[in-house]
Amino acid sequence: MKWLLLAGLGLSAPALAQEASSPPAERVSLRLSAPEANQGAASDGRFVYAIDNDRIGKYRIDTGKRVAQWQGDRRLFPHMNSCTVAGRELVCAASNYPAVPQTSAVEFFDTATLRHLRTVSLGFGPGSLTVLDWHNGKWWAVFANYAGKGGEPGRDTRYTLLVRMDDTFRQEAAWTFPAEVLARFAPYSCSGASWSKDGRLYVTGHDRAEMYELALPEAGSVLELRRTVAIATPGQAIDWDPVRAGRLWSIDRAKNEMIASEIPGE
Repeated sequence: MKWLLLAGLGLSAPALAQEASSPPAERVSLRLSAPEANQGAASDGRFVYAIDNDRIGKYRIDTGKRVAQWQGDRRLFPHMNSCTVAGRELVCAASNYPAVPQTSAVEFFDTATLRHLRTVSLGFGPGSLTVLDWHNGKWWAVFANYAGKGGEPGRDTRYTLLVRMDDTFRQEAAWTFPAEVLARFAPYSCSGASWSKDGRLYVTGHDRAEMYELALPEAGSVLELRRTVAIATPGQAIDWDPVRAGRLWSIDRAKNEMIASEIPGE
């Protein structure tokens, strides 16, 4: 079954094995215990935020102490997947996963108190919103699609989409993912994405301890894979630290930990 899936994506087993053998390139510098570390992590350089479906924890980076917590109604917040800090707000990608038809929303929180501020409902879209990041005056979103649970009939992982939006969340442009990256996502999809300070886009899948540096193509609509980088944790949502260059935040959901890794050359 796995071979059939790879063949459907136009990939051979040797090509995937070559990608998977990328040597480890991270050095873990911090491990912070956080019961909310189930979907992802986001940082403003002083604090790091642990993200779960319907709850968020705010932690001091220097001490690991939790200083604020938010708990939502699971009926209203069934699946927050990732967040990013934009000014004084924590902006989160949310959806109704695993329900279908897929609907999505953007949730805003006060970074100081974690009070929920407002919602921007996106309604039906090209998938489930799993990622939001602010870069070069634009919102960058990923709408995930799945080959199984949470997937729409007739769409699978190959329909995962990177979308550039204006500041009111109106679509301006969109790109699909390279086949070799989709094969690593399958049967799930893209769970995390973050632009580095030097303007490079890195994305993660659901369960592999690696991230992919992607570039916008000079022409066409398919993103280009530049390299695969081994990381310390199995996928999920990531965030580059805005203060400490080369520091990547990710989570180990099995241990409920937020992990800070120093990535050489970033």
